[in-house]
Amino acid sequence: MRKEYSNVSKALDNPLLEEIHFVHAKIAQLKQRTKRFYFHVLLSKYNCPKCSGEFTMANQSQCLCSCGNIFDPTLAFQKSTCCGAQLVRRTFHYACSRCKKTNPSRFIFDERIFDRKYFSRMMQASREKAKKKKEEMIKFLTEVRSGELPLLQEPCLESVPGLIADLDHFVGADEADDTGFAVDSGFMMDDYRSHILSALDFGSRLFSSINCVSQDPREDKVWRFVTLIFMQHDREIELTQYDNDLLIESI
Repeated sequence: MRKEYSNVSKALDNPLLEEIHFVHAKIAQLKQRTKRFYFHVLLSKYNCPKCSGEFTMANQSQCLCSCGNIFDPTLAFQKSTCCGAQLVRRTFHYACSRCKKTNPSRFIFDERIFDRKYFSRMMQASREKAKKKKEEMIKFLTEVRSGELPLLQEPCLESVPGLIADLDHFVGADEADDTGFAVDSGFMMDDYRSHILSALDFGSRLFSSINCVSQDPREDKVWRFVTLIFMQHDREIELTQYDNDLLIESI
């Protein structure tokens, strides 16, 4: 144990390790300069689609021109390598509008392509693991379940004084108002279901990327989520937690 501690202390005293954070900072600076130079050279060949003027890369997949035009350079200037057709933007990548094949963008410096096959394999393995765990839990509960309780006579609530009144108070039945009311929320699940299915034209979509149906964003998010729960129960879709979002996959 002392020998291992001594080795760690020697490693920490190494001047190369003491300066490692400066190395990381220099690498980050080099990456930023390389990225700026890359886009400077790449974008010099193109002009703004609106005014034919010069423009700069403002953000990932977003260019800004002095005329105020904001656009996606991949959609504006790049064609698919497979069919020479217009590209379309998907949740995690760009795809050919004709054959739907994934095409990496030249206008993203360090693009990360969403690997659908790998993700599907991982989701399948996760579902199988969850199914196996559920089966084991059902088996366990079946084994530890208590035996049948034979009733020699029919239960009678009135045999215990005050039991019915206590039960009514417990469930709030004694405070119930006979005045009925109905709230028309305007929620039509079929409309939300059709909207979600139309958004899943390529098999998967993030919950946050589906457009609102109603004018209230917060209410719309609730109704979308409720609809998704019913759709998953009907085996129309599969929901998977993806960071702070939900990945919706059609089945």
